[in-house]
Amino acid sequence: MTVLSTRALNRATLARQLLLDRAALPVADAVAHLCGLQAQEPQEPFTGLWSRLRAFDPAALSDLLTGRGVVRTHLMRRTVHLVTAADVLAWRGRHDAMLRQRVLGVYRRELAGVDLDELAAAGRAVLADGEPRSMSQLARAVAGRWPAPGPRALGEMLVAALVPMAQLPPRGLWRKRAAVRNLPLSSWLGREVDPPSADGSDPVGQALVRRYLAAYGPAATADLRAWSGLAGLPAAVAAVREELVAFRDERGRELLDLPGAPRPDPGTSAPVRFLPAFDNAILGYDDRGRIIDDVHRGLSVAGARVVLVDGRVSATWTVEDDIVLVTPLRGLSTAERAAVAEEGGALASFLSDGGSDRMRLVPS
Repeated sequence: MTVLSTRALNRATLARQLLLDRAALPVADAVAHLCGLQAQEPQEPFTGLWSRLRAFDPAALSDLLTGRGVVRTHLMRRTVHLVTAADVLAWRGRHDAMLRQRVLGVYRRELAGVDLDELAAAGRAVLADGEPRSMSQLARAVAGRWPAPGPRALGEMLVAALVPMAQLPPRGLWRKRAAVRNLPLSSWLGREVDPPSADGSDPVGQALVRRYLAAYGPAATADLRAWSGLAGLPAAVAAVREELVAFRDERGRELLDLPGAPRPDPGTSAPVRFLPAFDNAILGYDDRGRIIDDVHRGLSVAGARVVLVDGRVSATWTVEDDIVLVTPLRGLSTAERAAVAEEGGALASFLSDGGSDRMRLVPS
């Protein structure tokens, strides 16, 4: 079985994540290809798409949110993602059990004795008037029936697990600050999410396997599980396995992939890219060594914005007074510093609507 080096996996990831060459894709197609973008920080997806798409216009993403083509919702790993309306309707039911278990993992003691089906029905009854609500407003509306758990546990269970929700605009629009207002996906998108397959098969799980590999492969089943949060995908992997090709990484793990998916030569040049907090390219794997050194792995879950140099996390970045500030994590060559400065200046211009193109290196 062919062994793929860490560098080969890095270049494959960059290609799949649209980070090797900016893509000439419509925004909705890019969101679909990436299987959504993690979006608990509302403005971060704009940077993620700017780094991936040619001539990205942030208004295009805002228009998709207001036009209901893309929605903000709890999905993979119980984190807020931007996903296309078509994908959330198709995928949300497959995530129900995982979402419940993840909320219970935090609030099991508080929710002991609460019938979750009854809680879901009560929440839906409150929301039936079509009025968007914050999590606390919804929790307070049902707390009279379940006073013991407290509003936080009730609200998290309802909003993140029991009732498929959309977080409504203006939350998540370009340059807008807005509190979270929730409405059932069925109300916002005009129909219920797809139910599980009646025959016990798992077509959604099989589609998730294929879609994940298209955006993240080659990858191990542990990577698929880490990305999705779903433990019940072995049967789906087995069902599509004959469609796939297999490799091994340098650790000996089996990696699966789509036969025709891009796997660039490891010597392919990789441009500097600025990634937002919680970017897919890093969080989409159990083994993140293809893109970030183990010593820096904690940055990927701490919300640090990072800079890829030669395809790997090599610096962090922030913005202050419209200046992009870059803190290297390793020594950068003169050529690398010049490339970081060029891309950082372009990012500063994007974030400031052309008001600044200033980038500064900050000593670590």
